[in-house]
Amino acid sequence: MSRVPAGLWQNLIAVQVYGANTGVGKTVFSTLLGAHFVKRAGRTRWSLHYIKPVSTGPAGEADDRYVRKYTGLSVSTLFKFRDPVSPHVAARSADHIPSDDHLNQRLYAKLKNDARAYSMARGHMGVAIIETAGGVLSPGPSGTPQADIFRPMRLPVVLVGDHRLGGIASTISAAESLIIRGYDIDAVICFDDGGKYENSQYLQGHFDKMGILAFELPWIPDLVGLSEIEEKEAMRGYYDTWSRQGRMFKVARRIIDRHIERLASMNNLARRTKKSIWHPFTQHKSIEKADDILVFDSAYGDYFQTKHTGRSMNSVDHVGEVPLLYPAFDGSASWWTQGLGHGNPQLSLAAAYAAGRYGHVMFAGATHEPAITLAERLLVGLENPRLTKCFYSDDGSTAAEVGIKMALRAACKRYDWDGSKEDIGILGLKGSYHGDTIGAMDASEPCVYNKKVDWYRGRGHWFDFPTVKMRKGKWLIESPAGMEEEFGPAQYFGSLDEVFDFEKRGRSPRYEKYIESLLDKIVKEQRRKFGALVMEPIILGAGGMIFVDPLFQRSLVQVVRNYPFASPASPTSTALEEDPHTWTGVPVLFDEVFTGLYRLGRFSSASFLQVHPDISIHAKLLTGGLLPLSVTLASESIFQAFWGDEKADALLHGHSYTAHPIGCHVANKSLDAMRELGGGYAWRGYQRNWAVADANGSSEWEEKLTMRAPAQDSIWSMWSKKYVTELSHHPRVDHVFAIGSVLVVSLTDKSGSGYTSNAAIGLRDALLNDVSNTRVSVHSRVLGNVIYLMASMTSKPGHLVAVEDALLQKLNAKVVDGD
Repeated sequence: MSRVPAGLWQNLIAVQVYGANTGVGKTVFSTLLGAHFVKRAGRTRWSLHYIKPVSTGPAGEADDRYVRKYTGLSVSTLFKFRDPVSPHVAARSADHIPSDDHLNQRLYAKLKNDARAYSMARGHMGVAIIETAGGVLSPGPSGTPQADIFRPMRLPVVLVGDHRLGGIASTISAAESLIIRGYDIDAVICFDDGGKYENSQYLQGHFDKMGILAFELPWIPDLVGLSEIEEKEAMRGYYDTWSRQGRMFKVARRIIDRHIERLASMNNLARRTKKSIWHPFTQHKSIEKADDILVFDSAYGDYFQTKHTGRSMNSVDHVGEVPLLYPAFDGSASWWTQGLGHGNPQLSLAAAYAAGRYGHVMFAGATHEPAITLAERLLVGLENPRLTKCFYSDDGSTAAEVGIKMALRAACKRYDWDGSKEDIGILGLKGSYHGDTIGAMDASEPCVYNKKVDWYRGRGHWFDFPTVKMRKGKWLIESPAGMEEEFGPAQYFGSLDEVFDFEKRGRSPRYEKYIESLLDKIVKEQRRKFGALVMEPIILGAGGMIFVDPLFQRSLVQVVRNYPFASPASPTSTALEEDPHTWTGVPVLFDEVFTGLYRLGRFSSASFLQVHPDISIHAKLLTGGLLPLSVTLASESIFQAFWGDEKADALLHGHSYTAHPIGCHVANKSLDAMRELGGGYAWRGYQRNWAVADANGSSEWEEKLTMRAPAQDSIWSMWSKKYVTELSHHPRVDHVFAIGSVLVVSLTDKSGSGYTSNAAIGLRDALLNDVSNTRVSVHSRVLGNVIYLMASMTSKPGHLVAVEDALLQKLNAKVVDGD
C-alpha cells in the first residue's frame, strides 16, 4: 500500500488512460488528447506531459517515442523492460523489480514536479497523461494488477474501449473492475470501426445509464502496406485533423469539467457538512468554522486522502510541494474497524458478489449459506466448548444489548426473579463501556458518555482493579491510588509474557478476597440482585484504553461462578445438570467487540485469560472494516432459558438487516484473510521482535516460529519493542503499552488524567496537520490524556516505523497543550 498523496492539483490535470484490453488504441488516444491540448485555443496556455509508468519491448517500438514523434510532447517512461511480454514476466529478467510502492512514488514525483512548474505561471495549466500497459487488470512488474497498484492516487480515468468482436463485454468488465475499486471514470472512448461491430453505439447507451459519458472517435487509418514515410504522413494527417475536431473538444471539455467539479466538491464538503450533519461524539459548539471539519476524498490501505485543513481547493499552490490532498495514516483504525485496509479489492468483490446473488433477504425462520458458514466458523474458531449458538445483529452496542438480555433472562429464570418488577443489576469493571444503546449504557458506571443521558440508570456494580503498564522500561502491575491494601504493592515483570504466565503467578488470594468481600456486602448485606458479569477482556477500550491485570479478570470470573447469588427456584433440566458447560453463579459475558478477532494478535482475546465465557460478542473487525455486522454467541444453557411453549418466551429481538448476506459473506472472506495472515509469515517479524531472549541470545519463541508453531504462544505487538520501551522513558509520558495492533500512550498531566484532560489534544492536532517535517501525517483519536494508535492487520513495518518517528518527533517538539 503506497503512501502517496492523491493526484489532485489546482493547475495540473492528471488523467490515467486504461484500456479494456491490449491493442485497443490507448496510445493513439493519448496522442490525440495530447495533440488537442497542444493546439487548443483560448486564454489558458496548456503544457503537456506524457508518462508511461511501465513499458515493455524494444526501445524503437516504445509508446513514449511514438507520442513524442507525433506531438512533440515531453515524455517519460519510469521503468523499461526489454522483452515484449506482460510486465510481470518481462521484469523477471531485470536486475531490479520495482515494488508497487516504488512505482507509485516515482509516478507521484513526476506529477509533483509538473505541478510545481505549472503553478509558477499565471494562466498556465498542465495536463499529465498517464498511460498504463495492457488492460485494467493486467499485472504490473510485481504481479499486482495495475488497477490495484495505482489505486492509492485514485487518478481520474479515461477508459479506451475495445472495438473488436467481443469488445463490448471486455469494455464493460473493465469499467466494472475500475468502479469496484473506487475509481472515477471521466469518459469511455471507443474508436469507430466503420459500423462493422457497432460496439461504440452500444457502449454509449450502456454507459449513459451509469452517468458515464462515452465518446466515439474516428477510425485509425489502415497502415497495411504503407512505407515508413507514408505511414508517418498518414498518422500526422490523422492527428492534425481529428485533434482539432469537435469530438476531441468534447472529450477534453469533459476531462476539464470533471477536474473543476472535483475541486469544487472538495472545497464545499465541509461547509455543506456543517450545515446539515449532526456528528457523533462531537460538541458542535467547538466547531467554529467549516475548516474545523476534516474532509476525506478517499481511503486506501492504511491511509485517508485528506484535504488540507483551511486550504481552498481553488487556491494556487505557488510552491507546489504540498498537494491539495495528502495521505494521513488511519491511526484509530477508523474506530477500531479496519483490519484489512481501506479499499480492499477482495472485500469489495465479495460484497459485490453477495449483493448480486442475494441483495438482502430476511432471516426470521430462514437461512442462507453465508450466515450459517460464518456462525459455524466462529463457534469453532473461538475454541470455546461452551458456545453453541450464534445470534446476529448489526453493531457492537446492539450485540451487547442482546447478550445482556440473554444473561438476565437466564438468571431470572433459574432464580425465579421477575426482572420486570425487580432491579436486576450487572457486575463489571470501572471504566468499562459497552455501547451507546440504552441497555448497553446501563451496564456501565456513570461516565462522560452516559451520565447526561436522560434514561440512564447505571444498573450494576463495577469493581476497581489493578492495571498493567510499562513505565521507565519496566512492565508493572499497579493498584489504583489508595488501594494498595486491597491489591498489594506494585509488581514488576521482565516481560509481558510473564504477566500472562498464570501457572507461575498462581491464584491471587488477595484478589479473590477483595471480590468476595464486595459481593458479600452488595449481595448479602444490601440484598442486591445481579444477572451477569459483563467485561471486556484485557483492554477497556472507550473507557480510556486501560490494560486490566489479566489475573484479576480470571479471579473475578472464578469467584463469580462459584458465588451463591441465590438458590435456584427449581432444578435445571437433567441435560443441563449433566453438562459441565452450564453457567453457574451468573452468566459471564465477554465483550470482544474491540479486543477480539486479531486486534490483540489472537483470534479471541478470551484466550489470553484462558477462560471460557457463557456469552461472547464480536463486531468491528468481523467484516474487515467494510460493513456493520455483529454476533452474540451463547452457550446451550443460555439458549435453553428461552425455550418454551409461548412466543413470549423467545428472544424477541432483531432488526430488518439481521444476518444480511452481504455482511456475512464479506465476514467470511475477512476471516479467511486474517487467518492466513495469522498462520503465515506476515506477522513473524513482529513476533520475533517481541520474543524474549534467553541467556544464549536465542528464544524458545523463535524456535517455535521456525517450526511454524501457532502465533498464540506468546504476547507480541506490531509496534516495535525497542520503540515502546523508548517511549516509556519519555519525560512527557506517564506509561505506555503495546499488544497486537494497539499502541497506547498515557501522557503526564499535572492537572489530572481522565476525560477532562486536554494533554493529548495538541499532540493529536500536530500529528495530523504538520506534514512538512515528518515522513507521515497521522489521524488519531484521544481519550483524555491518552493517545492511542492502531495498525491494521496488513500494515507494513516501514509504514509503522514512519508513524512511530512522527509521534516521537512531536513529543520532542513540546507540542502538548500547556507547554
